[in-house]
Amino acid sequence: MSSSTFGSSLTITHVGTATAILELGGVTFITDPYLSPAETSFPVRPGVVLTSHYQPSHTLDTLPPIDAVLLSHEDHVDNLDPIGRRLLDARRVLTTMDGAQKLAPRPGVVGLKPWETVPLVIGGRHFEVTATPCQHLPGGECTGFIVTASEFGTTTGDDGVSQPNAIYFSGDTVYLEELAQMRERFHISLALLNIGAAAVIPPGGEAGEPLLSTMDGRQAARLIREIWADVLVPMHFQCWDHFTEGRDELEAAFKSEGVLDQVAWLELGVPRTVL
Repeated sequence: MSSSTFGSSLTITHVGTATAILELGGVTFITDPYLSPAETSFPVRPGVVLTSHYQPSHTLDTLPPIDAVLLSHEDHVDNLDPIGRRLLDARRVLTTMDGAQKLAPRPGVVGLKPWETVPLVIGGRHFEVTATPCQHLPGGECTGFIVTASEFGTTTGDDGVSQPNAIYFSGDTVYLEELAQMRERFHISLALLNIGAAAVIPPGGEAGEPLLSTMDGRQAARLIREIWADVLVPMHFQCWDHFTEGRDELEAAFKSEGVLDQVAWLELGVPRTVL
């Protein structure tokens, strides 16, 4: 595992799919809340049904107090299900611009444009959250997030330039060259990547012609190298039929791409102090 200069304690608990609890010294974030029980099915459009095959490690009743939600998109049930939607009420939520409109009138919901930065004050602690671009099918907006705080510290590169340490949550996206721009402004201490090579047939598409809607292992490895991240935490790769790469395939890809020693695997429901 790569060393890190991250100046705060970070504990991650994987709830399932793209849902993780991030505990940062008493402040708690959650990503893409999905909380439905195992074998729940969702008809998403005629002829297409999504079914989960795992039991999330937490229910709505057993979650710790949540201070803020990083919601990459609100229109796909494997990232926000009806139970997770209840978690958004009376809570700070950062999401896409169209998602903020659809989730109105919740006053705590803020929509961000790609590369827009907003302040976030929780319990007297000051964070900044920057949105990152995504490309995700089928349709709709999606966003990733970079979270920084002064207490995270900085890292000085080989060029002598210091950059703020940051946590990156990719949201659902395929590889984009534009994402490499984050290394010009941030040192990514931890990257939580939604991967699994999710394959979907877009509306109007022909059967048998699925398109990639999240990164596969090789794309994730390329992104990690290009943004110079210290640690990669894989998420969003198990227990749904539209995910086409599981842990075995991802480990093989990470090994062949030379990034396996930077990977921190999470066990469902088990808190892990990563940084």
